[in-house]
Amino acid sequence: MSAKITILEVMTKEGTPLNAGGIAELSGLDRKEVDKALKALKDEGLITSPKRCYWEPKK
Repeated sequence: MSAKITILEVMTKEGTPLNAGGIAELSGLDRKEVDKALKALKDEGLITSPKRCYWEPKK
């Protein structure tokens, strides 16, 4: 499973905006991998940032 899919699943399950460190902790992924996947998800328009450094799936 790709990091992007894993991150989206973690975000959806939690239901609240998460920062990269929280996503890494909950998903078991490496922090650098999470940062790279978050950038890709943002560029694809799949996530949004309700407040600085926190992310959630786009509604």
